[in-house]
Amino acid sequence: MLSNSSKYAIKGVLYLAVNSNEDRKIMVRDIFEMIHVPEAYLAKLLQELSRHNIISSTRGPKGGFYLSDEDRKRTLMDIVRVIDGEKRIKSCVLGIKDCDMDNPCVLHKLVGANKSKFIKVLQNTTILDLVEGKQDIEEFFPI
Repeated sequence: MLSNSSKYAIKGVLYLAVNSNEDRKIMVRDIFEMIHVPEAYLAKLLQELSRHNIISSTRGPKGGFYLSDEDRKRTLMDIVRVIDGEKRIKSCVLGIKDCDMDNPCVLHKLVGANKSKFIKVLQNTTILDLVEGKQDIEEFFPI
């Protein structure tokens, strides 16, 4: 249900959540190998998140990306919406254009309830929730 771009963006944001703050900014070149995402691709994703005020960044010699206290209150859905858009989240798992509740595809009834639960998890889980130990963040990358 999530694109690789959204997965990579979430990994990047989680790394920033654990390792950055307003006084400690992180450059993309210091992250990409740790989270196993191509450097240029990660830079593009983080820039997009910064443009939409999901994460923070500063330019210059002491610049880089970081998460403010306010950024940490963002949900995983906030990240996914910026990267994938609302349409992808709600689209048919088989990619059928006309699939909906009135005209369900073969898998619609099977995955519909689980997809709804997954969407609620994205909507209700903040970056701070993950960092504060509601999930084991070390599974994503070594810290």
